[in-house]
Amino acid sequence: MKAMILSAGRGERMRPLTDTLPKPLLEVHGKPLIVWHIEKLKICGFEEIIINIAHFGYKIKNFLGDGSQYGIKITYSDEQQEGALESAGGIIKALPLLGEKPFLVVNGDIFCDYDFNPNFELHKSLAHLILVPNPEHNPHGDFGLDETFVLNEAEIKYTFSGISYYNSKFFEGLSPKKIALAPLLRETIQHQKVSGELFYKEWHDIGTPQRLENINREKDDKNSFSVNDYNTFVG
Repeated sequence: MKAMILSAGRGERMRPLTDTLPKPLLEVHGKPLIVWHIEKLKICGFEEIIINIAHFGYKIKNFLGDGSQYGIKITYSDEQQEGALESAGGIIKALPLLGEKPFLVVNGDIFCDYDFNPNFELHKSLAHLILVPNPEHNPHGDFGLDETFVLNEAEIKYTFSGISYYNSKFFEGLSPKKIALAPLLRETIQHQKVSGELFYKEWHDIGTPQRLENINREKDDKNSFSVNDYNTFVG
């Protein structure tokens, strides 16, 4: 299974930090967000990553190179000429690189200790979403969950983590242009073709300078996924 890291967004809410740097290169605990993902993907058994780039995309490419320094192959889906295509549009443009087999997609601006699964099976679902308990900035959540099926409406809703698995047929018939992901998900959910699960461990959406500052101020504890824990795990 291949993985895709969404990294093309402008990061308007992260300004002024993103006036000179793409959001995935902002650092948490002294390491760029996207590097945390790459190293974890490598540990979990992924061998190839596709990264879409637009806003200061050349800086991501120059920094990461071909991935050899991380022991993994990195291929780029370049949106710099047309501008960021939003989440769904970016995935659609990258489909020739992702291939026909199921693939993983992860937002480049989250920080978490989720164990990416290169052997995940979608079965009859076209997509599988990782949901998390609602953070302060999204108290009402995004989707409900009925055992393993994701719901658009429910008494209790959870937040979409930005981590998901897809069958390429989810995007069948769509052309690479600016397309948001949420409407496609909601339409497919109506046909009961989207499964999901809850993830309760550490997860952060690094969406504003304040959130970035907060996470960098946090002290490591025995239940947290920290840079020290990660380096110990990596060896």
